[in-house]
Amino acid sequence: MNITLFNTLTGKEEVIIPFQYNKISMYACGPTVYDIPHIGNARSNVFYDVLFRIFNAIYDDVVYVRNITDIDDKIINRAKEEGISCEELTERTIKLFHEDLSLLNCLTPTHQPKATQYIPQIVEMVKRLVVNGYAYEANGEYLFSVEKYKEYGQLSNKKLEDLIAGSRVEVKNHKHSPEDFVLWKNVNASEYGFKTELGYGRPGWHIECSAMSTALLGVNFDIHGGGIDLQFPHHENEIAQSCCANLGSNFAKYWVHNGFLKVNGEKMSKSLNNFITVRDVVKNTNPLALRLCLLSTHYRKPLDFNEHSLHSAEANLIKFNKALEQNTGLFERKTDVKLSQIPQNAQQALCDNLNISKYLAIMHALPKDIKNTITDQKHKQELAQQFWNMGALIGIFV
Repeated sequence: MNITLFNTLTGKEEVIIPFQYNKISMYACGPTVYDIPHIGNARSNVFYDVLFRIFNAIYDDVVYVRNITDIDDKIINRAKEEGISCEELTERTIKLFHEDLSLLNCLTPTHQPKATQYIPQIVEMVKRLVVNGYAYEANGEYLFSVEKYKEYGQLSNKKLEDLIAGSRVEVKNHKHSPEDFVLWKNVNASEYGFKTELGYGRPGWHIECSAMSTALLGVNFDIHGGGIDLQFPHHENEIAQSCCANLGSNFAKYWVHNGFLKVNGEKMSKSLNNFITVRDVVKNTNPLALRLCLLSTHYRKPLDFNEHSLHSAEANLIKFNKALEQNTGLFERKTDVKLSQIPQNAQQALCDNLNISKYLAIMHALPKDIKNTITDQKHKQELAQQFWNMGALIGIFV
């Protein structure tokens, strides 16, 4: 059965057809490790974990890469504030990140590259961009020339003349154009950086993901994902520099973005005092209830996290677990569920751009069907196994 997802690049739902038969390659933007993970981070990671699980249930070979940005101005500034090294800060934060995702029952990706481990690949990509005529050096820095790439704006549907410099792009006098973005920034010898052929400095944010994804998945791969906030400028810039460094490449074929998370209808921020971490929630809540809550809204829609939505997820998880207890002995607690091992209508729901509402509705109906199946013990066992398989497939049963 083929799965459809909404491709931001084309603006429509498309059947996922891998580059290689029976193999899916997927890259999702991971954390910038300067602070403890919040529930907005968790929503994105849980969604791509479910996608990873579904692909594993369909294909024989799935390569899932989720990067770690462990060099960034936010990291450097936070380390200075705390009086510790960047390495100490990132090591501590990565540990917290992995602990939180483990609580939420997220599988370990195939690869979890750190940006600092790919400095040689980043340098080589910048050099290729210069040779190909899409990047230039100014005042010791290397920048991408946006106007040279005629397809710029294809992902975000932005016109070059309407663009203003995006997030994390410093506007400096030595830029040829204000939209140009930094590939490699020069820094003082006293600052955190790397000695390379490009000079002493550190990479820009966008080039890190391009170098890591290309190194691990190739110049063309299937799916690139992330939060909708990354669509521009981060993902737009990734496409530009990747296609221009690897001429003839299309980079990622499908671009998948999950929606924002709000708290009680408002954007989450520390200034509004509604900044909620995973650890805040799981102090008094089953982590799997939080996972279910984060999955309760379609991935492309905004998710409003509030007391009611969390309590509703808790109640549903209790109902599901009670059904498992009542049918103990009728099913095997499988961990490697295949798509064919859940009901046909549930398969169709998942494959239809991850229709999670319909999928959960089917789950809610199954316990009653199991209870009402009295004379046909084999069918009763089949239904109980399907119920377990459905929960296991989306990671809410362990």
